[in-house]
Amino acid sequence: MIGLVLGPTLFLLIFFLIPEDELTYAARVVLGITAWTATWWVTEALPIPATSLLPIILLPTLGGLSMEQTSRSYGDPIVFMYMGGFMIAIAIEKWKLHRRMALHILRVIGTRSDRIVLGVMIATAFLSMWISNAATALMMLPVALAVIKEVKTNEILSGPSLDRFSKSILLSVAYSASIGGLATLVGSVPNAVFAAMSKKLLDREIMFFEWFMFGFPVALILLILLFLYLTRVQFKVEHTGEMSASFIQKGLEDLGKMKREEKWVFVVFLMTAFLWIFKLFLFGGMTVSDTSIAIFGAMLLFLIPATNGERILEWQDMKQLPWGLLLLFGGGLSLATGFAETNLTGWIGENLQHLNGLSYIMLLIILTGAILFMTEIMSNTAVANMIIPITVGLGLAIGIEPYGLMAAAALASSCAFMLPISTPPNAAVFSADVLKISDMVRAGFWLNIISIVVIVLAVYFWLPIVLKS
Repeated sequence: MIGLVLGPTLFLLIFFLIPEDELTYAARVVLGITAWTATWWVTEALPIPATSLLPIILLPTLGGLSMEQTSRSYGDPIVFMYMGGFMIAIAIEKWKLHRRMALHILRVIGTRSDRIVLGVMIATAFLSMWISNAATALMMLPVALAVIKEVKTNEILSGPSLDRFSKSILLSVAYSASIGGLATLVGSVPNAVFAAMSKKLLDREIMFFEWFMFGFPVALILLILLFLYLTRVQFKVEHTGEMSASFIQKGLEDLGKMKREEKWVFVVFLMTAFLWIFKLFLFGGMTVSDTSIAIFGAMLLFLIPATNGERILEWQDMKQLPWGLLLLFGGGLSLATGFAETNLTGWIGENLQHLNGLSYIMLLIILTGAILFMTEIMSNTAVANMIIPITVGLGLAIGIEPYGLMAAAALASSCAFMLPISTPPNAAVFSADVLKISDMVRAGFWLNIISIVVIVLAVYFWLPIVLKS
């Protein structure tokens, strides 16, 4: 109720208290609606997707933007790129290809306790690069619990060692699901928000390959540090003996031989990822967009016949498509359009001139830290939609290209490790009744600090090289 009242109250305060010689009528409307929408996003006064429709009502009605400008954002190319990615992910889950991938990774890595943790991390992170972190965590949680049961039943570990191993493997699922998504534009919503805002506000298209070149090393470094931190520091297991791989074998036997549908989904998945990554080398100057590739991959799955007389994907499968998330994209992008059209970005930049005294790297540290801890209690998508347009103005204020601040905001808003409510993967593993909140807070706090260091260094040193390539 507080959020419900606070949203329109902030709109009225902003609209009437900021003088017109300071900010134009349309700009005050856009800023006020942004505050209203952000408040309802943060407090979830309404369901987040429903709140995302607020701009399409208020912006044209109150004169902030035309209906054409507002509604166009809901059909932005990045929305359709995500839609295509989601469709492929639905096919992967429908035919249980994701479970087969995870079990094979575990079989290759080995069955020593620390290697099992590593295998779970690799499988989780890889899947999270392509499908949502929530779906990945929910799929990997039964695998992790099966491992814990195997260790306990066969008395491979006991007492404090078993407790530490159980906690480390569950946290590796939660944290790897969030970290893996950093590597690709479709792996994490804030990454796609960054790409969309860059195109909308700066007319600079961030391609899948460019983000992969930047995001994959960041994710890889964080995963290595996560493995060392969980298994060597926070939950060190004294005895790391081999365990039976029977649970892996049983899982693969339950799945049976690889079905024709799985093979086709795997081929389409590999082809789509290959085209995304190597598009520049394959097509040169041709205007083949990441969105076209995503929709092409999804369309193929509707064309390829399945052995049951249907197709690999049927339209009824689209009930699982997260339509609300696509609306959330549209709402955020419509507000970003308002920022651009009314020069709100420039106004914000002018009002942040006092930050000129801060060095760029200090600004990165403050911004990354603030967003990362803010995301512990807020939706990462809401944080990205709110903060990224502001970082554009901040970049202008201190006289630098804003891509670094935008990328830091995108990465930081995906790295929330301290609380069960912070991310769906955290909530999923906490539901297993093995972890205490204190376990997650202790482990997550130091992982937050590690993430701040890695993100700041990556943005400061590596991002300029990637974006200039």
